[in-house]
Amino acid sequence: MMTKNPPRKLTILVVGDGAVGKSALTLRFLRDQYDPTIEDSYCKHIEVDGQDYTLELTDTAGQSEYRDQWDDHFMRTGDGFICVYSIASMSSFQELVGFRDQIWRAKGSRRVPIVITGNKCDLEDGGERQVHTDVGALFAERSNALFVETSAKTGVNIHEMFTELVREIERARVRAGYNYSNINSKHNHTSS
Repeated sequence: MMTKNPPRKLTILVVGDGAVGKSALTLRFLRDQYDPTIEDSYCKHIEVDGQDYTLELTDTAGQSEYRDQWDDHFMRTGDGFICVYSIASMSSFQELVGFRDQIWRAKGSRRVPIVITGNKCDLEDGGERQVHTDVGALFAERSNALFVETSAKTGVNIHEMFTELVREIERARVRAGYNYSNINSKHNHTSS
């Protein structure tokens, strides 16, 4: 009988300007419900490509007055990042440059698992779009990041976004020579 590998723990930080829907997006993924309640740290178990994962999600405060409190050490704890803007707010999109640069600086690399996320795509029909899809996609491409548009309100592309980020984290770990067998062997041995 084949034993299943233990769940892999990944830390994902959700960053972006205030009022772009970070908390609502995170809660939609966790509970499949839309609730803009502000919380900050969550845990979710998922399976991607036959492997179990425990995702530790941190929803950061987006307002600029709190941004100074995030130090590079905090950003270094992230295995992957979801950088969120509202498609109805050009200023929230423009703020992503600072978030991306802070991540790159903290990680010491421009090859970091990131998803650039245009949230609130449900506002498309109301004519509220300020950031066109091709602009977001181009920014993601120039940032070596994945790109998706989501709606925390309707649930569009939420699960897919997290699944693709997990896959991107795994690809980055392969590139870096990450060895799960060393970690798994530590779990399988007990001290006598």
